[in-house]
Amino acid sequence: MFNIDKFLHKDTLPGSQKWNGFPIFNFIGGHNDEELVPLKDLEKAAKKVILENGKILGKYNYTGPLGYLPLRKFITKKLKKGAKMDCSEEEILIVSGSLQALDLVNETLLRNGDTVIIEEACYGGVFTRLSRLNINIEGIPVEEDGININKLRDKLTSLKNQSIIPRYIYTIPTIQNPTGTVMSLEKRIDLINLSKEFNIPIFEDDCYADLIWGEERPPSIRSLDHSGRVIYCGTFSKSIAPGFRLGYLVADWKILSRILPYKTDAGTGGLEQLVLAEYCETYFFKHLKTLNKQLEIKSKIMCEALDKFFGNSVEYKKPVGGIYIWVSFPKKVDTKILFDKSLEVGVAINPGVEWSIEEENNKKIRLCFANPTKKEIEDGIKSLAEICQKQFGIPLNIANVN
Repeated sequence: MFNIDKFLHKDTLPGSQKWNGFPIFNFIGGHNDEELVPLKDLEKAAKKVILENGKILGKYNYTGPLGYLPLRKFITKKLKKGAKMDCSEEEILIVSGSLQALDLVNETLLRNGDTVIIEEACYGGVFTRLSRLNINIEGIPVEEDGININKLRDKLTSLKNQSIIPRYIYTIPTIQNPTGTVMSLEKRIDLINLSKEFNIPIFEDDCYADLIWGEERPPSIRSLDHSGRVIYCGTFSKSIAPGFRLGYLVADWKILSRILPYKTDAGTGGLEQLVLAEYCETYFFKHLKTLNKQLEIKSKIMCEALDKFFGNSVEYKKPVGGIYIWVSFPKKVDTKILFDKSLEVGVAINPGVEWSIEEENNKKIRLCFANPTKKEIEDGIKSLAEICQKQFGIPLNIANVN
């Protein structure tokens, strides 16, 4: 039998395990409500663009290097309405989901040994990608109203004294992943001022900003900046469907022109862009209103389940948007063990260590409430409480819950 091992470099990533499908109670990942994927309207849009414009699929990269123009024009309107951002279609690059946006920015700005500042609890994909690039990560705590500006200033000052200039500051300001916090307007302005003072770009990941219901959506950081130092990332994966791998980068052309050569995939899928552009022009904002209403209902169902089965044994912030709840456990609970034991009975959770560089977040888990049904949420949280009680004696009264 052929042995591939001797052909692999020493730094080759370890092999992946075979996928055996989703668990019974799936509270992980960026899944959304399957019942709210707008199938009928997507079907209408797909039929129309295929019949009217389908022949252009015969041309290589016919959408152009930045992406399909009608879709980019819609994004300018969407950003104006939601993010209070004025931009032109020439400042938008269509990408294959926000992860590709992250990869492109990293390839453009980072080299081995560079330093990046991120939020202490942050999107897990950021950690894995920066680690592969051998990047030094500096984490800043997140408060109820966003990143801790004072600690950010202290960190920037300390690094400057060491002659270290971070390559960018990465932030998820609106419905932060995993904490669910929303950065205040004051802190957004303070962040811009700090980036100017220390001459550092900001990478603003706004992929959950469309999913907000508990308060008014603040203006994006990029909309408040007039110096061209903010690179903005958004996506349709959360608002339309995770399987729709379409996102976008927004930046001044001076930056975007340097990012573009790294997009070597011969262009993001054209048919998806055509369908999405046609769909969004007519249906997007109506769909978003329906989706957010349902997500709010599901978030309340999960909160009620946590209260019912865990009582005051855990702490969490009620979501004002997004698809996650960040849950804190007492010190005696090791969520890595809880993750392993729960998965054995079909309950999947994200332990806090996957989303933070601080060991203290090993006492936290991230739960996705968007995809499971009401019954799955209730039964899954009950099973999680039973496992936690068996392993750690928390909660105390699970046996009395019917």
